[in-house]
Amino acid sequence: MSSPSKRRDMDVMKLMMSDYKVELINDGMHEFNVEFHGPPNSPYEGGVWKVRVELPEAYPYKSPSIGFLNKIFHPNVDEMSGSVCLDVINQTWSPMFDLVNVFEVFLPQLLLYPNPTDPLNGDAASLMMRDKQQYEQKVKEYCERYAKAENVSNCPEESDDEEEASEGELDSDDDEVAGHADP
Repeated sequence: MSSPSKRRDMDVMKLMMSDYKVELINDGMHEFNVEFHGPPNSPYEGGVWKVRVELPEAYPYKSPSIGFLNKIFHPNVDEMSGSVCLDVINQTWSPMFDLVNVFEVFLPQLLLYPNPTDPLNGDAASLMMRDKQQYEQKVKEYCERYAKAENVSNCPEESDDEEEASEGELDSDDDEVAGHADP
């Protein structure tokens, strides 16, 4: 069996050779951003997000950390940090999965089939359960406001220290990228 580092490198290269734009951070294979498009026939259709991926040393035996860098309105995505609540990534991850699975299956499934009973964004969950049509309208408004190609290319990169300092500083009505404040 190949070592975790060889598998990690192979999975990142496979993702880079697919149709996804991958931007390596610090020239390593541990952290990178991926341009992700909302699935067709969903309220997220037309949206474009920059998704941060961090691979632990033990990848593929330990799951990747996934987070949206620009805002998304979804019950299972924390609006401020962009953290994703997805069982297959967080709890039932298997070395049989790879990074292409995350972007071709897991994230589209998350957007197509939100779980409002296990929310990271209580406002999105309660709106979805109370008024699905209004929820879908708000999703589309967020896509229009925060999830355009220009938002993805302008997402600021921050160090962990800056992210910790800026967490919780913005209202959900601010025009800033989730989890990021003006310098």
